[in-house]
Amino acid sequence: MDIIRRNTDYALRLMVNLATRFNDGLISSRNLSKEEDVSYQLSCKLLQKLNMAGLVQSTKGVNGGFLLSKPPSEINLLDTIEAIQGPLVINRCLLNKDACSRQESCPITSQLKGMQDYLTGSLNSITLVDLVKNVK
Repeated sequence: MDIIRRNTDYALRLMVNLATRFNDGLISSRNLSKEEDVSYQLSCKLLQKLNMAGLVQSTKGVNGGFLLSKPPSEINLLDTIEAIQGPLVINRCLLNKDACSRQESCPITSQLKGMQDYLTGSLNSITLVDLVKNVK
């Protein structure tokens, strides 16, 4: 099973594209989809989710399009991932205290919690600016 799903990967591509154009104004969903090899319909759905999460802004109309809602340095991978696929958890037992009645005594939970903290901390520390540095 993939931790980061395919649609999330596509959304990350769209976000990096928008980050490279942060000061350039709006870009249409059609152009974004072409440039990132994501189907137009899927791009529209992903951009809508990103808009609802407050990561992008949209403007409708002939000259409409999308842009990041804040600077690329303020948008991290974790925010983008969770906007598309919801909370990122290694195991269901980490969702909340009621997810498993054995959490308090389980020797596995503490190890999984450590892994979870590392994963979310890492994704939280990587911003779109970091990804744009790798764009050719």
